[in-house]
Amino acid sequence: MTLSFFDQFMSPTFLGVPLIVLALTLPWTLYPKPTDQWLNNRLLTLQNWFINRFTQQIFQPLNVTGHKWAMLLTSLMVFLITLNMLGLLPYTFTPTTQLSLNMAFAIPLWLASVIIGMRNQPTHALGHLLPEGTPTLLIPVLIIIETISLFIRPLALGVRLTANLTAGHLLIQLIATAAFVLFPLMPPVALLTAILLFLLTLLEIAVAMIQAYVFVLLLSLYLQENL
Repeated sequence: MTLSFFDQFMSPTFLGVPLIVLALTLPWTLYPKPTDQWLNNRLLTLQNWFINRFTQQIFQPLNVTGHKWAMLLTSLMVFLITLNMLGLLPYTFTPTTQLSLNMAFAIPLWLASVIIGMRNQPTHALGHLLPEGTPTLLIPVLIIIETISLFIRPLALGVRLTANLTAGHLLIQLIATAAFVLFPLMPPVALLTAILLFLLTLLEIAVAMIQAYVFVLLLSLYLQENL
C-alpha cells in the first residue's frame, strides 16, 4: 500500500540510479520514422498531418525570422504530449510532474527569446517595460512591475505545467482509492465513483494535451514579442 499519495511523484530509482533519463528517452522510440516510399502508411500520414497543422497554427502569426524555431518548438510539443500521456498509464512515472524538469525547459527558451529581442531590437524590447503615455510619477513603479512580470514568465510556465499534472494525478488517485475502499461496503456508491473516475481520466487526457500546447503557445508568444 502506498504510504503517501505524493510517493507517485518521486523519481524512481534502480540500484541507486534514477530512471528519469530512461523515461525521457522512451517517447522518441515510440514514433515511426519517415520512410523513403512515395506513399506513407496511415500512422505516418496522421502523424505528419498533426505536426504540419500544429506548426502552421503556432507560427502563422510570426514573421519569417521566427520560423527558424519551428523544429524546436514542434519537437518540444510532441515530446511534452507524449510524456504527459504516458504518465497516465498504470505503474508509470511522469517526468513533467517535476518542477525542476519543467523549469529546465522554460528558462532557457524564455531567456533565448529575451536575448534575441535585446540583440535585434533593444529599443522595442525595453519599451515593453514602460507603456506609452505613462504619468511621470508612475514610471518607476511600472518599470519595477513590468520587470517582475518579465522575470516571472518562466516560473509561470513551469509551475502551470507541474501544478496541472500533479493535481490531476493526485485527484485520480484519491478517487480511485475511494472507489476501492467503498466497493465492499457500498457497491452502488463505488460504481458511481468509478464512473466519475472514468470521466476524470478523460478530462486528464485532455489536460495532458492542452497543457503541452499552452506551454509551447506561450513560448511562441514570448518569441513573437521579441522578433
